[in-house]
Amino acid sequence: MRPRYLLVALLAIPLADIVFLLWVATNLLTPVQTVAVVVLTGLVGMLLVRAEGRHTLRSVQRKLASGEVPTGELLDGGLLIAAGAFLLTPGIVTDAIGFLLALPPTRYPIREALRRYVVVPYVDTQMDGFATGNVWTAGFPSGDGDGMGGFGVDADGGHTRTDTATREGEDFVDVDFEEVDDDADRDAERER
Repeated sequence: MRPRYLLVALLAIPLADIVFLLWVATNLLTPVQTVAVVVLTGLVGMLLVRAEGRHTLRSVQRKLASGEVPTGELLDGGLLIAAGAFLLTPGIVTDAIGFLLALPPTRYPIREALRRYVVVPYVDTQMDGFATGNVWTAGFPSGDGDGMGGFGVDADGGHTRTDTATREGEDFVDVDFEEVDDDADRDAERER
């Protein structure tokens, strides 16, 4: 995300919160009731985040004890930290966002969207395709001179073929190699 969009979002959320809070205080509730609602939602939200955090921590410990990687639980932990920050910020809009992140039925789709559209693409670019399995398994990505192109496996397990014409603009290194027989070298040294 570009910094200017992040700045606009950071300014827009509190502005929307203030406008909505003033509208609620003048049209729906009295100012005292509005403050009571904000304080009550903050307290209930923090209790909810605390309970969900304990549950997530126990789940992380169980997965680690069984030798599994707790990726979903770690994402839940990050979302719970964000939920706590939103719930500590006074306002109705931020409390609503905090509750969306704290409640498991709404946190799960947010976690899966975050995993699919943020975490996996980032890790995949950092690891050159190894995160999703989109790696070359036979041939060379630029083709090996026989016009066959390279063959790979995509994220769904299907085979893909990429010819050199579709991979223009990428840098490739052509390497010649020679197979060395280590046993012959050792025998030659022993004879000397």
